[in-house]
Amino acid sequence: MLNPREILKMQSEAKKMQKKLRENKVSGESKDGRVKIFMNGAQEYEDIWIDDELLDPEEFDSLKKGFKQAFKDNNKKLQKEMISDMDISKIKGMLGS
Repeated sequence: MLNPREILKMQSEAKKMQKKLRENKVSGESKDGRVKIFMNGAQEYEDIWIDDELLDPEEFDSLKKGFKQAFKDNNKKLQKEMISDMDISKIKGMLGS
């Protein structure tokens, strides 16, 4: 059983990790570069950029396709960032291993 000090330490470490994730900015874009999505490492929306031509009603399908590609690209980049930033020894320490 964990004692209260260990629990407080784990909570503190978790808050530090969350703060670090929020500071990490990741962008994803469609294959044609006409839609870009900006999110932080905590997968929270930050901003979006859309090429003006895609705002034409006739380009609606292209816009939807661009969003899907940009989100997919963003998630892929975010996963790579998270894996590269992961400190296994810190995680083991939090778990008491």
